[in-house]
Amino acid sequence: MKDVAIYAMPGNESFARVLAGLVECPLQRLLIHRFPDGEQLVTLDGPLSGKSIVIVCSLKRPDAKLLPLLFAADTARDLGAREVILIAPYLCYLRQDARFRPGESVSANSFGRLLSSWFDGLIAVEPHLHRLPSLCAVYTIPLRSAHSATATAAWIAANVTDPLIVGPDTESAAWVAQIAGRIGAPSVVAHKTRQGDRQVSLELHVPAAYAHRQPVIVDDILASGQTMLAAIGALVKAGFGSPVCIAVHGLFDGIGVDELIAAGAGSVVTCNTVPHASNAIDVTPAVREALGDLLDELASRR
Repeated sequence: MKDVAIYAMPGNESFARVLAGLVECPLQRLLIHRFPDGEQLVTLDGPLSGKSIVIVCSLKRPDAKLLPLLFAADTARDLGAREVILIAPYLCYLRQDARFRPGESVSANSFGRLLSSWFDGLIAVEPHLHRLPSLCAVYTIPLRSAHSATATAAWIAANVTDPLIVGPDTESAAWVAQIAGRIGAPSVVAHKTRQGDRQVSLELHVPAAYAHRQPVIVDDILASGQTMLAAIGALVKAGFGSPVCIAVHGLFDGIGVDELIAAGAGSVVTCNTVPHASNAIDVTPAVREALGDLLDELASRR
């Protein structure tokens, strides 16, 4: 793409490098220097003037990343960028989308206003929406959601024989059906009850006709791992062995791949939205398509 330059916040270099290759634009250096007192200095290699600047930053554990990210956006604009776009393969602060108790912050709204004031456009992969109908409810800038279903279905088709796609809760039903439909596989969805942040139970019924199939659990986020553990347990109890576990966003907060394997998983695979050794599903083609579409919209607004 003409007049586009991509920058990677630290830790996002691999994703940004692949994306830059697909976009056919330069991956330019972004450096962060931390002073002894903890303050940070951001430096962007040029040229930037007149360009559409794309900053790639997956927002797992976002608080420490936020200030240098905003400094990078402000510096790009100060050095003449035509527009500044954030690609957040994993987008945070979507959990607290309502005020459940008096005095609580609605951080989804606050974070949406913050990013909307610093960036001209935003792309996220499979944003984890609960009660929000779409990101447009909290962001006021042009948005694109890049989807992982195509890449996930292709990985399953290439690596799993006779798959049975398993969704761990009703929220995953539409996504599970889409993946299953792409590869002509059956699917089932469990009913989940959450008693707390780290306590989950599942009810799962698998028709006898699927007994010979290889179960593939697919979920959008693997954080504490309790939902995935419950799904593994339900499948093992139903007589299935070694389910394949797939997550779009592998956060692995308090759980590791080894623990999932010890619980009965055959393998654990994630998309490359959050850098991790389990990354095996590449969603950069979907992000590249979303970026092209977003740049076209921004160009039409000039």
